[in-house]
Amino acid sequence: MKDSDEKIAAVSTKSLSAENGDAAAYHQHAGLTKLSPAAIKDFLASKGIKISDPLSGEQDLRPIIKFEYLTEGANIVQDVFKSFKEPTPIQAATWPYLFSKRDVVGVAETGSGKTLAFGLPCIQRILALPKKQRKGIKAVIVSPTRELAVQIHEQLVKLAKPVGLECVCVYGGVPKDQQRVDLKKSQIVVATPGRLKDLMDEQAADLSAAEFACLDEADRMLDKGFEDDIRMILSATAPAAQRQTVMFTATWPESVRNLASTFMNKPVQINIGGNTSGELQANPRIKQVVEVMIPKTKEYRLIEILRQYKKFSKKDSQEDRILIFCLYKKEATRMENFIRSKGFNVAGIHGDLSQAKRTESLEAFKNGSVPLLVATDVAARGLDIPSVKLVLNYTFPLTAEDYVHRIGRTGRAGADGKAITFFTEHEKHLSGALIAVLKGANQQVPEELLKYGTTIKKQEHSAYGAFFKKVDTNEKATKITFD
Repeated sequence: MKDSDEKIAAVSTKSLSAENGDAAAYHQHAGLTKLSPAAIKDFLASKGIKISDPLSGEQDLRPIIKFEYLTEGANIVQDVFKSFKEPTPIQAATWPYLFSKRDVVGVAETGSGKTLAFGLPCIQRILALPKKQRKGIKAVIVSPTRELAVQIHEQLVKLAKPVGLECVCVYGGVPKDQQRVDLKKSQIVVATPGRLKDLMDEQAADLSAAEFACLDEADRMLDKGFEDDIRMILSATAPAAQRQTVMFTATWPESVRNLASTFMNKPVQINIGGNTSGELQANPRIKQVVEVMIPKTKEYRLIEILRQYKKFSKKDSQEDRILIFCLYKKEATRMENFIRSKGFNVAGIHGDLSQAKRTESLEAFKNGSVPLLVATDVAARGLDIPSVKLVLNYTFPLTAEDYVHRIGRTGRAGADGKAITFFTEHEKHLSGALIAVLKGANQQVPEELLKYGTTIKKQEHSAYGAFFKKVDTNEKATKITFD
């Protein structure tokens, strides 16, 4: 294993070494360079990729459209990609910039392969360091939820372990003791903001040598009120001149722009799927069906749909899964018990359950031993669960944004999916926002939904209600001179 590690380090360092011998440099594959400009242009257009580079003209970085175009060092860990035909659009577009140590903002739908998009450059950057300099935390990845952090950690371990790097996952809801021990021997930390801040406060996590920082689901973390924690975490890493900062986000609101302008150095912005505005859009591969009904018919219709899709009480029905979303924790518990009483094999995941129970339910759902999962919005973001055939919104969420992320649990990695949503008069104030999402994804809008109106309720501020004015804080003030 020692010889293998040294070979990997030597190859990676060679492929990344710049003329000055210190900084890493990306060398474009000869086969990629030979492609015609028209072929590259067609690829970008077909995948809906838009790249905005403030250094445009100084670099000619082409998307890595095939795995064979990865650098020699990156190919060392290419076993991870054996099950994929080609890089996803976000991977193809971001890799050349990330390998070049550029700061990158990726705006893309969920399920687009973002973890490996930042994971491979992260690993390669650490391997480019001399072996004596690899001790301590060299990279930190922050995500909004425990479930997403665990998922990212699982993917990164597949990249890190074969090349002799250690990766730790820290999150709340479990004891800190083992996390403290693992932090001392790890080069990569995947964490939720709150727990990482706690460990930093007690000096158990030293990020001062971390030259790679990634915020996954940045918009969600800001929505959940983690902005101060994130700023503290980034400020504790290596200085901006040495640090490579990466943000992945489903939307591009002003709060994320402000964070990027503070901590990032001339970032490349890459939008995937033709979403050049950064506004939240539903995955067009997901067929959305909205059923308008009265509340008392929801339980009957739910069981009817489950029986229609499959007899999930049979043990041989493990290839497809159905994810059922409820709004509140108590409602999720009640629905889980109700579905089980009808003879179905079902599990649950929500905030009232212990972390161990949540992990157990999620693993059972992933491996197919339990094909039905009832969840709150704790499972709406970022979770990559294979073979989710249907997402069923038993209760509509509080916002259209949460709706888009819920249905994004299906139709992942280029596959098609389906979402069925129950909509009642209790949610009529959200009809306009839902109709906009349906139309934006070219989905059919039922006549019953149109009756509730198409007006989109004005966004409210947590302190000032609906009477606040959204402003771009990056815009320079105009000087006014009075006589």
